[in-house]
Amino acid sequence: MSEPDTSDRAGPAGRRSILNTLSGRFLALTVVFVLLAEALIFLPSVAKFREDWMLLRLEKAQLAALARLTTDALIDEALEAELLANAGVFNVVLRRDEVRQLVLSSPIPAPISATYDLRLATVWDLVRDALAAMLGSGNDVIRIIGMPTNEAGLLIEITTESAPLRVALLDFGLRILVLSAAISAATALLLFLAVRQLMVRPIARVVAHMTAYAAAPEDARRVIKPTARIRELREAEEALQSMQTQLTGALRQKERLAQLGSAVAKISHDLRNILASAQLFADRMEGSADPVVARAAPKLLNSISRAINLCETTLTFGKAEEPSPRLAPLALRPLIEEVLEGEGLGAGGKVIALVDLPDDLTAMADGEQVFRVLSNLIRNARQAIEATGKDGEIEISGGEDADGLWLRIGDTGPGLPAKARDNLFSAFQGGARKGGTGLGLAIAAELVRGHGGRLELRRSDSEGTEFLITLPARTTPA
Repeated sequence: MSEPDTSDRAGPAGRRSILNTLSGRFLALTVVFVLLAEALIFLPSVAKFREDWMLLRLEKAQLAALARLTTDALIDEALEAELLANAGVFNVVLRRDEVRQLVLSSPIPAPISATYDLRLATVWDLVRDALAAMLGSGNDVIRIIGMPTNEAGLLIEITTESAPLRVALLDFGLRILVLSAAISAATALLLFLAVRQLMVRPIARVVAHMTAYAAAPEDARRVIKPTARIRELREAEEALQSMQTQLTGALRQKERLAQLGSAVAKISHDLRNILASAQLFADRMEGSADPVVARAAPKLLNSISRAINLCETTLTFGKAEEPSPRLAPLALRPLIEEVLEGEGLGAGGKVIALVDLPDDLTAMADGEQVFRVLSNLIRNARQAIEATGKDGEIEISGGEDADGLWLRIGDTGPGLPAKARDNLFSAFQGGARKGGTGLGLAIAAELVRGHGGRLELRRSDSEGTEFLITLPARTTPA
């Protein structure tokens, strides 16, 4: 079987791909401007040629008329016909001293079809009449009116044929068209080659460097070296070089940090197992008969518990990413009450919780992840208040508006230290209490962002701290 012909299908696509390139578009613009230049050269040229042709006919007719006026005697018809033939006209009319005089005449083969007065013609009239003469057909009789040369009268008028004018116009137009087209094409080609050499090739070089660098960004040899002489392109290459250098360094640092993080995760995993064993022995020490050991056992247990918690939190944060939330309708009030119960914030304690949100407030969210976020915020608030040794309150309020759902978690604690506020959601930097890692809020912020929402600190001063959680409206994402 013969292969199908794909030339018709490939043709338009190929043309479209060429026009989508910088060279193709510049070539198209060059062609358009060359055609425009052709029109600007061609039209005035043929208009001027037509005007000169008519003025030459008037001048020849004037000379023939002056030769006739040198004598008052009747001239031979053959001589008159010869004068008219040499001038290329049928008759000549001169106006001198306000008198209109038919100086030379011969039979007109057809009625006059058009009259052209060169005294009143504008540029646009000349261009329009030249195009009409070139595109016309047949051999009509036309009248031409102009001013005599050397002030030999007030007006000269002749009648002549249109065919010789058309032939002369077409011949001149063809010559000027070929000449101007050759000049324009040569100019356009030189301009195209110059722009391609000075602009398109340097840009293509930059694109090639970007493509090669993207294939292996860790390879420092693929960083571009600025060579362009044009200032703008040189600045672009220098900016690209700076960006690639910084990115290569960042990738190397990221690789080292990834290796370090993997090592820390392994150490934390093994250390957690060791501490778990130590915790079992510490539990047995609490029942020791030695009062010194019995007093030290709770402190040892607390230290071991904090170390285990640090290991577990580090392992959680060291994962590549949190799993994507499984969105489902989630009633928030029962979830908040479960968190409060887990934190021991029931009635009668030093820290009390106030819940102010509608019973039917529902979010499209992952219940497990939202529980972790609320548990972290409420636990931090409880610990901050307990650290003061005074009574305090934690208030959880929420609602829904046109922008989505919001939750506020505020407390009457002492507020966050300045250092903690500056790096609040940065891992290992935003710890607000002694022994804290700062991972809790970093993970909470990441979980909220995974829901398309935002966790932010609204207030933190001597009167307390307030966090705001915003979630999108209750719509199921596509």
